[in-house]
Amino acid sequence: MESYCKVAVKYPGAEGILTYKNPSDFAVNRGDLVEVPLGRRKAAGCVVQTGLSTADVQAELDKYKLKEVSTKENELFSLSEKELSLYEWMAKYYHYNLGMTILECLPKILKRPRSVEFVSGEGQDIEHTLNDDQQSSFNSIQEKLTKGFDRFYIHGVTGSGKTLVYLSLMKEVLKSGKSVLFLLPEINLTPQFTQTFAKYLDCRVFPYHSGVTNSEKNAIWKELKENTKPVVVMGVRSSVFLPIEDLGLVIVDEEHDQSFKQSDRCPYNGRDVAIKKAQLSNAPIVLGSATPTVENYFTFKDGAKSDNYFALKKRASGGFPKVELVDCRESGAKSAQKKFDEDDLWPMHPKSLIEIEEKLKLGEQVLVFVNRLGFANYVQCRGCGYKFEDPNTNTPLRYFKKKNILSSSHSDYEIPMPEICPECGNMSLLQKGFGTERIQEILSSKFSAYNVERFDRDEIKNVTQLEDKLSRFHNKEIDVFVGTQMLSKGHNFERVNLVVVLGVDSVMNFPDFRAIEKAYQLITQINGRAGRYSPEAKVLIQTLAPENKLFDYIKDHSFNEFYDEEIIIRDISRFPPFSKMAVIYFNSRFQERLVSNIVSVGEGLKSIVEKNSLDVQILGPSPAMIEKRANQYCWYIAIRSVNINDLHNLINVFQNSYNRVSGVSFKIDIDPYQIY
Repeated sequence: MESYCKVAVKYPGAEGILTYKNPSDFAVNRGDLVEVPLGRRKAAGCVVQTGLSTADVQAELDKYKLKEVSTKENELFSLSEKELSLYEWMAKYYHYNLGMTILECLPKILKRPRSVEFVSGEGQDIEHTLNDDQQSSFNSIQEKLTKGFDRFYIHGVTGSGKTLVYLSLMKEVLKSGKSVLFLLPEINLTPQFTQTFAKYLDCRVFPYHSGVTNSEKNAIWKELKENTKPVVVMGVRSSVFLPIEDLGLVIVDEEHDQSFKQSDRCPYNGRDVAIKKAQLSNAPIVLGSATPTVENYFTFKDGAKSDNYFALKKRASGGFPKVELVDCRESGAKSAQKKFDEDDLWPMHPKSLIEIEEKLKLGEQVLVFVNRLGFANYVQCRGCGYKFEDPNTNTPLRYFKKKNILSSSHSDYEIPMPEICPECGNMSLLQKGFGTERIQEILSSKFSAYNVERFDRDEIKNVTQLEDKLSRFHNKEIDVFVGTQMLSKGHNFERVNLVVVLGVDSVMNFPDFRAIEKAYQLITQINGRAGRYSPEAKVLIQTLAPENKLFDYIKDHSFNEFYDEEIIIRDISRFPPFSKMAVIYFNSRFQERLVSNIVSVGEGLKSIVEKNSLDVQILGPSPAMIEKRANQYCWYIAIRSVNINDLHNLINVFQNSYNRVSGVSFKIDIDPYQIY
């Protein structure tokens, strides 16, 4: 008697779940990874339902000749019930094809992976004892570690010793025979945490990130499937999909960080998926940050989970750096600064240069933060005003002096730096704006006796380069680091007592309802790199708007005051946490066709909202901030609702009723981190 199964196929259809005949020569079970015929080709998929009879699929048999499942992957890679349930939740919540969700999140499966050595922990005793705040947090969470799923929040100022609390909790869980998943936002933090965990934890530690080879990923997967001993999996957002069966604790460090949000493919948030994974495993989850998201602070400080909120208000050692604003509206032409005023040092202010010089003479190291790569933000002809732009996006090309190229930050487009203007032939080309490369050149020229290097994605492209840079900085082979946001996250720099911050005005003025929150988080995290081992530390913030109240909150290290003002604005404007949001992006090479289609969709959605009295607001349609990317025009419709069910129901109606237009595609983003 014939039997059938349902397979979630890696195919961009509405659902991508198709029916197939069970193969005659091998059995398939729910969670198996398979290959199936799809038209004239083969496609990868995952079995999601089995045991279907002819009667169950009669309607499809009347229409089609159902084909057999072709082959099955090694059962080592079959998904457990908990794993498959997590993917099914993701596909439903993020309105993304299930087969695509599964197959895009799994590592590339190799037939003959190379042998791999794993990191084995030494299990040393922790030298430091917990202070009162740390001990109180640890005790409260420890009491509930074995009581199933729960959510906890550790709100610890930078340098307060959150890692020590994490370590203590991990030791407890590992002693009970269960494993731990530790998520962090950036690859550049993994060497530091790998070293710490390997020293103090008595188990294998599996780092997992983009720098891990496919062979290593396959080996980790195999080890987790076959291993019966407790382990620690530590890595970036994709680590959440690893098959940790006996999970006893999940920790998400720096939960506020936007790196947890995937922008391409299924736009999931690793933090939120980790919460769901913990729930499915009936394990507790600990979120931590010095700068919580407004939404999580709202939930844990004053909301339903206030009993599970723990504050670490003091630094474990050292002191808070003094925050000083440098008003860039002033020329800085005081007598003490004259030696720097004579040169073209923009955007470095003379006061900043004097402070840097003083610290270097004391044998200390300095961090200079810049929020952009490159030497100049754009290049323009002095004669006719011609701007060099990316033809795919119509955005200015950035100038990279070392490579002597103009490069787009929104596509792969780049060209050699021209010698003359292509419009008028003028040889005088004006370089405007600044980035890390420009700052490095200025500091290297003024402080030639010292080594100034960059810490950004243009310089650091893999874990080996990252470890080399950090090692050389810790060994004082580098005196000044000029870096981007990579510098702001979690690093302990012993000899750093001065941090100079440039470019924050552009962050605060970004057209986004989270702009002030992001600016507060970014500056506070950067400030946290100074003074960890000394009470005498300073942060200089160069700004054209020193009167902005945000700087007062940063100076006072007062997240509460910032939050109290921000939450009022969110409440009035009905932005999260007082609503849920989603965005539907439409893309096409044909601008008129795109606009006509999205206007029609917008009118249809508004009509559905009115007819069904849904508590939903439709915002737009509007062009994206950069309307043209990679030769595709992009417009969007934003959806906002205080009722999460109304929001998801409306998107379901849209997906089921949308009449596709040739040359126009759409993408849904639930809980967007920003609308681009």
